[in-house]
Amino acid sequence: MRFLFSLKTPIKPLPYYYLSTRLLSSSRFNNSPTSMAIPPPPSAKSVAAVDSEVGLAKRSWIKFRRESVLALYTPFVLCLASGNLRVETFRHYIAQDVYFLRAFAQAYELAEECADDDDAKISISELRKAVLEELKMHNSFVQEWGSDLAKESSVNSATVKYTDFLLATASGKVEGVKGPGKLATPFEKTKVAAYTLGAMTPCMRLYAYLGKEFEALLDLHEGSHPYRKWIENYSSEGFQASAVQTEDLLDKLSVSLTGEELDIIEKLYHQAMKLEIDFFSAQPVVQPTVVPLTKEHNPAEDRLMLFSDFDLTCTVVDSSAILAEIAIVTAPKSDQSQPENQLARMSSADLRNTWGLLSRQYTEEYEQCIESIMPPEKVDKFKYEDLRKALEQLSDFEKRANDRVIESGVLKGLNHEDIKRAGERLILQDGCTTFFQKVVKNVNLNANVHVLSYCWCGDLIRSAFSSGDLPELNIHSNEFTFIESISTGEIDKKVESPIDKVQAFKNILNNCSNDRRNLTVYIGDSIGDLLCLLEADIGIVIGSSSSLRRVASQFGVSFVPLFPGLVKKQKECGEGESSSWKGLSGILYTALIIQRCDLGISVAYGVNMVFRGFWLQ
Repeated sequence: MRFLFSLKTPIKPLPYYYLSTRLLSSSRFNNSPTSMAIPPPPSAKSVAAVDSEVGLAKRSWIKFRRESVLALYTPFVLCLASGNLRVETFRHYIAQDVYFLRAFAQAYELAEECADDDDAKISISELRKAVLEELKMHNSFVQEWGSDLAKESSVNSATVKYTDFLLATASGKVEGVKGPGKLATPFEKTKVAAYTLGAMTPCMRLYAYLGKEFEALLDLHEGSHPYRKWIENYSSEGFQASAVQTEDLLDKLSVSLTGEELDIIEKLYHQAMKLEIDFFSAQPVVQPTVVPLTKEHNPAEDRLMLFSDFDLTCTVVDSSAILAEIAIVTAPKSDQSQPENQLARMSSADLRNTWGLLSRQYTEEYEQCIESIMPPEKVDKFKYEDLRKALEQLSDFEKRANDRVIESGVLKGLNHEDIKRAGERLILQDGCTTFFQKVVKNVNLNANVHVLSYCWCGDLIRSAFSSGDLPELNIHSNEFTFIESISTGEIDKKVESPIDKVQAFKNILNNCSNDRRNLTVYIGDSIGDLLCLLEADIGIVIGSSSSLRRVASQFGVSFVPLFPGLVKKQKECGEGESSSWKGLSGILYTALIIQRCDLGISVAYGVNMVFRGFWLQ
């Protein structure tokens, strides 16, 4: 048992709205007696009110910002950030960027011609001048190296795709727009100017974002960063202001557009973002790099062993809350008679009260247990065995909590088909399914994927992944026992605690053949995953569990944000040090899977977006 949500009052709106509209959409569930009040979904009016408070440019960046994460994990960007990018690669990039910036300046010129508002024309003119200044900076690199880079390097296909897309947009070659030379009214011209800014804004915002990300890492370098001038330019107040000016201009030009026209801008924005990522990915990097993780992977000699937790690593809501909700929604009312041929069940009201008591007891005792295992002072050096001994106490607590759940009878009487249906409709983290699909369907990886979970019912997990065309995943969890498809309330206990998880992790590796080298990666989010995270060659912590960090830090574990950690690792590659990954180092890499934005909406980056560049480029 990991934890229980108290069902007395809704702790999170999402699980209840999600359960009522997605999990419980069958006629059986809809006809089941329940006294639970389901919060309504967000109304279109409330969503529109939120949207009206934030401009189109910011909404688009928030919606597609997850794509920007991919730029960070391209070999070129990572080497540039680390300072060990080879000069010839940087020269090639500058040459490509010269082509790109010239197209940018031309697009601004075309947009200025289309703009009907004098203030807009002035803003576009200022932005074009800024691009010309950026070209001067590139020329300063040319002078330093004593050659004309633009003449020495031919333009590559990724550069051509973006410049052709940009200039076609600026020329009015967009869906629903009259051809060049046929834009009769000022409104039609202004619309093209807005479309053009929609295709340019993501590039400006992405470079501003990368500049700030790089600037934050400059202090990590003891000496002079060879590309400091580049970093200082894109992190400067001037460039940041230009990015904001571009966004403000896009908002202004799009005010009078229809919903359909705004959708076109959003598509242009997304396409431009993807083309920019492709531009970075296309830069030829001919040096050792730590990304993608599988770059030096030889399937004949190497085996990728990928392990993942399930609850709140892969899912949006904990499985215990789902099973609890199924039990309550399908339970009979207190005044309703039960068929004699069925297992006797508590009423929905009694179930809700019992779940509430179990939840409160678990929460209180969990906190007490965490306090009891903490060393009085933070240790100076990571010692795995000390941490393992402490977590043995937590393991005992988890098993006692599971026993209480079984003895209470709250898991009795659940229909197997209802559980499978809930799994099929289970909301997974954004990109999770795609990520696992890329791994298991890539025959060149020779990858094994294992899900280790405290979940009480493995069928729930299997249904969740099978609905995403992932029947190949190996599921290691507890299992319900059933009699004629109805749960007895008993659990076949297999993975109840941190000790059980790490033992399952080791058993899986021990059962692997010795004909290949294993690279082990574990992705998790809680204390239950801690030992596995540390045992793996690469342990990646998803989310921001305070208890995980508190306990681990007290025992000497270090948490390093993934991107800065990879930059440091890449820097070591350039200094001739080994970049191999080793378990039990006491270092875990962190990646926030959910971030809050100004819209008040959860933006999920997901394992796919965080690790696609890290692993599978």
